[in-house]
Amino acid sequence: MNSDITEKQTSASEVEAQPSSMGGPVYDVDEKVDYDRAGAIGAEEIEHNMTVLQAVKAYPAASWWAFVMSCTIIMESYCVFLMGQFIATKSFADHFGVYSEKTGQYIIEASWQSAFQCSGPIGAFIGVFIAGPITSWIGYRWATIGGLMFLNGFIFIFYFGNSQEMFFASQILEGIPWGIFIANAPAYCAEIVPMRLRAPATQMLQMFWAIGSIIVGGITYHYQSKPDSSAYRVPIALQWIFPTPLAILLFLAPESPWWLVRKGRLAEAEKAVKRLGRASANDNPADAVAMMRRTIELEKTEKKPSLVELWKGTDRYRTLIVCGVYASQNLTGNLIANQAVYFFKQAGMADNTAFALGLITSALQWIMVMLSWVLTTYLGRRTIYVYGQFINCAFLVALGIAASCGGGKAASNAQASLGLIVSVLFCLGPAPASWVIIGETSSVRLRPLTTGIGRGAYYLVNIPCIFLASYMLNTDKWNLGGKSGYVWAGTAFVCTAMAWIWVPEMKHRSFREIDILFRRGVPARKWKQTVVDIRDDE
Repeated sequence: MNSDITEKQTSASEVEAQPSSMGGPVYDVDEKVDYDRAGAIGAEEIEHNMTVLQAVKAYPAASWWAFVMSCTIIMESYCVFLMGQFIATKSFADHFGVYSEKTGQYIIEASWQSAFQCSGPIGAFIGVFIAGPITSWIGYRWATIGGLMFLNGFIFIFYFGNSQEMFFASQILEGIPWGIFIANAPAYCAEIVPMRLRAPATQMLQMFWAIGSIIVGGITYHYQSKPDSSAYRVPIALQWIFPTPLAILLFLAPESPWWLVRKGRLAEAEKAVKRLGRASANDNPADAVAMMRRTIELEKTEKKPSLVELWKGTDRYRTLIVCGVYASQNLTGNLIANQAVYFFKQAGMADNTAFALGLITSALQWIMVMLSWVLTTYLGRRTIYVYGQFINCAFLVALGIAASCGGGKAASNAQASLGLIVSVLFCLGPAPASWVIIGETSSVRLRPLTTGIGRGAYYLVNIPCIFLASYMLNTDKWNLGGKSGYVWAGTAFVCTAMAWIWVPEMKHRSFREIDILFRRGVPARKWKQTVVDIRDDE
């Protein structure tokens, strides 16, 4: 390492940032913070020079704890898809639906379909706004563990519900912990793994979303034919499998060292780094902490992180990217995936066939997410995100055309097939890439707040879209079926155009480089060609 970049070298365990009256460190803008600059640069160079395979071997513990945190997403996915499956379950409709003259059987009214599917997102919308301040205060681990314990209690209300109103209320309550999980998971995963593993670590969230839907698909496929309340009571009760074991595992997990550094708890950060696997022959934990301190120095301020700060300066652009990427998940075919079974039934499939096809769709989504790890690593986030959305636009238009060609058997099969393709391709490109973008875009200091606000934007768009989707598909309302593809193709095209203009390529960029490129105002389309020197601090 060149001597001109070497300053006083001090271990993180020997020097702590001075705590502020608000519980976090004060980084005075005129004060020189003492850290090992040479070690910080060396640690970043090591991460840049690693391959994906080397990173996995060097950081097995970090990969494991990212896996554990990602498992919390199973619970939101499970219940989101569960309500979609209940709407298509005969026993649930017989107990809580109304008789339809058109179909000759009981159905859940479109208004209650929308209410059931909106209730969880309403609660999660509350949860994401709680998550940011709580996580900034007590850390990712304890905020998530608290959410898991509350979820255990809320499942009781759902299980013993005996009216539409109780189901609605219980889902709102369950949604609050979901909001904490979905806000914390991408941020925690992005922070505990090295640069080369940020993409697969955050993309695991989409994989576990698919796993949750697979579990629901298998359970409801087995129980949907039951003539009594066990058709829906047992799937509800099985939610209790997840929270307590995950809470125990997260109790044993290390806190994010980035969060600890932000709080000035440098000795604890160094211990967390060691637990994550960074203590090796080529990587000193003290250097890794110095690298984090160097990055956080770029964002230094005496102010406590606040929601207002998200909308000032370059952080406004970063917040808008996270919000836009989150919101667009609802507008590029995701709702067809979430209502797959009901969509297949409306396309003319028998009950068993529809549930089986929904299960197959979920399994294919899981496979596509794993393939996306390779695509994102080698092609980049922006590439598969933008082009993945554009390809989905074409298939959504094809879905609308198939639905416009009459109501015969061939048209129904074409609609079901195209609905499956849209759902699967969504999990190959836009969905997994969006989690990487969300995990990398926000500044380190404001990350818990940014991911919370971004997920809030998701629910603001998700809730009206659920009502729209239900009315478009329901036989007692608009009964558009596959023609809804035209609507989603239009929204997907707008999202694609906006992403092409504003979403930058953050492949192989450290958090320091990302901070610098945003501060310099480099246009999104030029990020890939822009060089940031390893010695640059502004």
